[in-house]
Amino acid sequence: MFETDGFIEACRIALAQDAGGSRAVRALLGRTVADPGQVMAGLGEPQRAGITTLHRADDLTILNVVWGPGMTIMPHNHRMWAVIGVYTGGEDNIYWRRLPDGRLEAAGAQAVRARDCAVLGKDIVHSVTNPLLKLTGAIHIYGGDFFAADRSEWDPETLTEGRYDVEKAKRLFEASNRIAG
Repeated sequence: MFETDGFIEACRIALAQDAGGSRAVRALLGRTVADPGQVMAGLGEPQRAGITTLHRADDLTILNVVWGPGMTIMPHNHRMWAVIGVYTGGEDNIYWRRLPDGRLEAAGAQAVRARDCAVLGKDIVHSVTNPLLKLTGAIHIYGGDFFAADRSEWDPETLTEGRYDVEKAKRLFEASNRIAG
């Protein structure tokens, strides 16, 4: 069964083995989400949309992210590498590139489903949609302090850049819970 403290320690060891890179962390997360039942036995089956911090440090943040049915979050960056492992449901990621005028254009996409992992480089801008009519659960691992980083988000309508607002993101998760009712 997935055990949070043991997983955090394994992530810290993987991070050290890879000199702060994501390769060993990706391998560890891939092995972990390969058995979704074990992850849900340890974390519990998702009940509502939200972000739960499992670990936060200057060099490593581990989150349990639960996306509401049909939920979408605006384009944003992390300014650090990220590894995402889905243990139930699915995430559709749109990857964006910056235009000379500062706006964005879509540059690619990736569907990540239960048992899958995605690796995002430190300069990636992406948006996320849960395309399913059920909750999606994913472990997100970041190569830094996800909450302290100076990050950007882009308005979903105009695709213009602004400062990332953690509280706004939390409100989007809560709004998803109200819609799912």
